Amino acid sequence: MVNGRKVVIIGDRDGIPAQSLEECVRSAGGEVIYSMTHCYV
Repeated sequence: MVNGRKVVIIGDRDGIPAQSLEECVRSAGGEVIYSMTHCYV
């Protein structure tokens, strides 16, 4: 699904952090071009 695509990741501090999503995207063959984790409280 993300193989060969560029991905922007916005993670949630209390949910799934961006670093975890980055690893998933990279292992699936995607390229992370921007990644951040926010707290939405």
